[in-house]
Amino acid sequence: MELRQLRVFEAVVRHRTVTDAAVALDMAPSSVSAQIRALERSLGVTLFERTARGMRLTGPGERLLDWAHRLLDQAEQARREVTGRAHTVRLGALETIAAVYAPRVLARLAERRPAVRVEVRPSVSRDELLADVAAGRLDAALLLDTGDALGDLGFPPPPAPLAFHDVDTVPLILVAAPGHRLLGRPNLAPEDLSGERLLVNVPNCSFHMAADRIIGPGPERVRAGGVAVMRAWAEQGLGVSLLPEFAVRDALESGTLARLDLPAPALNLRLVWRGDREHLPALRDVLYAASA
Repeated sequence: MELRQLRVFEAVVRHRTVTDAAVALDMAPSSVSAQIRALERSLGVTLFERTARGMRLTGPGERLLDWAHRLLDQAEQARREVTGRAHTVRLGALETIAAVYAPRVLARLAERRPAVRVEVRPSVSRDELLADVAAGRLDAALLLDTGDALGDLGFPPPPAPLAFHDVDTVPLILVAAPGHRLLGRPNLAPEDLSGERLLVNVPNCSFHMAADRIIGPGPERVRAGGVAVMRAWAEQGLGVSLLPEFAVRDALESGTLARLDLPAPALNLRLVWRGDREHLPALRDVLYAASA
């Protein structure tokens, strides 16, 4: 096996087709196919099933994927140690989390290990974050979840087992424009929202999933956009919205939004990483800083 073959193999797994992997690697599709065939010949096994929907891993391919992650990680670590380059921890985060919570982690890390560098990579896609952590393109990621297992909020499980730790809670608040008919009514229940317009983002948004769990299907869903758009539309009386407390705190204090008394359990701010990468000293420091 050669490292370049493993990199091509990992890219095909990630992108699911030879063509997409070739684009990502800046290679010709024929070259990608040749590398995969050479790797299969060297191992004496078939790594992929070629289907109409793309490349699907066989049993031996599944077993090789974990080894490919580890071997490529070790090769990169060796390169850094030999060249004397410090390891930069790549921390992914959902955009709303990157703006509010990531700076706290960086501040704690700067106090503990000022020499450790962290590159924060915001993303709007939770699935992309999890895939990047599983593939080693990110060392860790911050996202929102609930429950005892990764994905209990409702999103698909990651493509590989990941370790996680809940580092904080994110309270949720149902908000509406001042003067809303339900303002001041105590202990609202989901059925009280029947006939309301619920402002939401895309279905795989954390707050959309939380609304589905807490409020149920009663209110009409109105696709508004991200957190800032949902907040602005709620201020204009275009509907109610379930949003994180940190995103609406200023609006509640200024009176442009009002809080409706619907009990809503908080979400967990969850740090996820690959357990087989915990040996990286810089990653351990980031995990400590995030958990402090």
